[in-house]
Amino acid sequence: MNDKRDLLRSLTIDRPADMPAAGMAPPRSGLPGWAKGVGVVALLALGVAGGIYGPALLGGEEAAAPAKVAAAGGQGASSATGGASAATPAPPTVTPRPSNTLVASGYIVARRTATVSAEITGRVQDVLVDEGMVVTKGQELARLDATLAGIDLDLAKARVASAQAQIEGFSADLRDAERVLARTASLSRASNASEAELTRAQARAETLRAQLKGSRAELEVARITVARQTETVDRHIVRAPFDGVVIDKNAQPGEIISPMSSGGFTRTGVCTLVDMESLEVEVDVNEANIGRVRAGQKVEAVLDAYPDWKIPSSVIAVVPRANRDKATIKVRIKLEQRDGRVLPDMGAKVTFLDAKPAGN
Repeated sequence: MNDKRDLLRSLTIDRPADMPAAGMAPPRSGLPGWAKGVGVVALLALGVAGGIYGPALLGGEEAAAPAKVAAAGGQGASSATGGASAATPAPPTVTPRPSNTLVASGYIVARRTATVSAEITGRVQDVLVDEGMVVTKGQELARLDATLAGIDLDLAKARVASAQAQIEGFSADLRDAERVLARTASLSRASNASEAELTRAQARAETLRAQLKGSRAELEVARITVARQTETVDRHIVRAPFDGVVIDKNAQPGEIISPMSSGGFTRTGVCTLVDMESLEVEVDVNEANIGRVRAGQKVEAVLDAYPDWKIPSSVIAVVPRANRDKATIKVRIKLEQRDGRVLPDMGAKVTFLDAKPAGN
């Protein structure tokens, strides 16, 4: 205690003899300016030292309690008087991502897409679809001019009818020739017909059998021709190879289309069809982080068009090929939810939820 009192006593400033006591008016002459400044500084130092060291020196925690209460009161007063400072909003709290989070960007792609074209070269007669239409497998998309193909089909059918008529004629002649042969053979056994007559009857019957066989072959050829021409006519109709949505219309009535480009104004397709059920995400992952990706890993995909929509996804496969220019490896991501808002070529970002640091 003596040491504490000595310390407090050392902090006091002796008042000059000519300084007036408390409550007394200062002398008219006043103090020099430098003396007043020294006094103010000393009083401020004494107040600060008393507030900091006084409670601890005078009585431990019991003596420090009033100082704490005073400090709390000072803060409240400061809050009350400094309304502008208290009204200032606190900065938003940002939740840091875990250190092992892996994020990659890519695009929505369709694994099943096709530019539908006719199998033959022809002039477009009618286009039955437009952009945005939903089509089913086998649905007609366009028709080509099939006038010549129809004529060839009719000709093949006529040949079938002709072959059938020939068969009927040869069959009737053969039946007659067989009766003649049987009668001649009977007469020959009775010596009432010559051997030459029997030979002629046998030759006629054999000839008719051969002609009948040839007619039947011609009938089969004509039927095959009909089937072929029917297929040719059907090829003038362009059909959808699978269920999907038309995203591009490439041809108009009157244009020439061909399965192979021959230059000029020849089109190679009628429309482009996309299977929306085959949409997935393809992202590029840096080579340094590819060890943190595995098939079946859970992923959270977010489309650039809908930043607040988190789509549950998973890793389909890591494509076993690196891009030497970008030092990245392609990863295929499966979307667990199907939605009409997901469109081909949309930008997307994926977060690998349980990506572990490489080597763990």
